[in-house]
Amino acid sequence: MEKKKIVILTGAGMSAESGLRTFRDGDGLWEEHHIEDVATPEAWQKDRSLVQRFYNERRKSVLQAQPNDGHKGLALLEQRYDVHIVTQNIDDLHERAGSTKVMHLHGEILTMRSEKDRHSIYPITEDIKEDAKAVDGSYLRPNIVWFGEEVPMIEKAIPLMEAADIFILVGSSLAVYPAAGLLHYVDASVPKYIIDKKIPKVSIQNVIPIEKPATEGVAELLKILMP
Repeated sequence: MEKKKIVILTGAGMSAESGLRTFRDGDGLWEEHHIEDVATPEAWQKDRSLVQRFYNERRKSVLQAQPNDGHKGLALLEQRYDVHIVTQNIDDLHERAGSTKVMHLHGEILTMRSEKDRHSIYPITEDIKEDAKAVDGSYLRPNIVWFGEEVPMIEKAIPLMEAADIFILVGSSLAVYPAAGLLHYVDASVPKYIIDKKIPKVSIQNVIPIEKPATEGVAELLKILMP
């Protein structure tokens, strides 16, 4: 018998309980940095050193963090379902928790790429040196989708949403587009579980809200989907 397909969209709240600060909470990263100073192509052109330092610190934080029970719980779903995770997060905590099909919409902090060619990607666990260059001679930058850049993985995520038998949203305020728009590609008849400390307003049908942090919410979800 073919397994039901679960598609999960995760946001910053998924990794918050692993100690990774979100960008939009009261103590979030944007309180210390203006988006336009560290997370845009213009920032890269203006002050490459500042941008590298910002993401070098993000990389260190990710390497120090551990998957939480929410990450591990979502990985357990693979025992019974065909699970695909589409994440807005740039960390690798889903993979370390055991999830095998993870798509990163906004890039991955543990990779770097040529500033000219987004397909020229290299692994990185250390700091990216300010003058480090790719084989094409251009500077190496974090493999992150910055504000104002295209989100190429969106086109690959849409068919997943359309094929979902069950949809789950964890830890996203749905404030960032185009990622937030993916919900509207899920069929109206599909059950949609939304897990968050504060359930975002949505204009979709068949919503089952679980208003809890990711770890508690996923534990409750598992009782429903894996009784």
